[in-house]
Amino acid sequence: MKHWQGMMKIGNQLFGAGDFYSAREQYLQALALAQVLFDRWANTDEAVAALVISHHNLADLHLRIGQPEEAAEYLCAAHEYLLEAAENPRLSNILRDTALRHSQRTYTELLGFISEHGQYPSTEYLLACSRITHKPQLVIKSGQRAPSHGVYGPRVYGEH
Repeated sequence: MKHWQGMMKIGNQLFGAGDFYSAREQYLQALALAQVLFDRWANTDEAVAALVISHHNLADLHLRIGQPEEAAEYLCAAHEYLLEAAENPRLSNILRDTALRHSQRTYTELLGFISEHGQYPSTEYLLACSRITHKPQLVIKSGQRAPSHGVYGPRVYGEH
């Protein structure tokens, strides 16, 4: 986790300095690390958060440089990754449950993006699929509820 956090912190500093190309490279490396270690992280909430925050930082960056369609693709990729993880029998039950719980949050973030920036082909497709595959009753059974607002605000635990 510390290595991923360090990568994100550097990316955030570059983002803040306006060096968007270098920030993007740092965020992409952090995303690759989060994907490789996704099912190996000791704490499943940290594993999911690293994956989602990496995607969302890339989305924020693309919004900042005027590329909302690319931002939408990263938001959709985060949500889709979690939906797939929740259904993957190769993953531990706790990781699958954590992915499902967080998918409620990524869905809320995606809806917030759409309300602010409009629909894009990737969001239209994912929302159509989510209506079919998203299973909120599983989250309710486990006692977890999705918040009614975005939760992945400024990334890397309050920094950006």
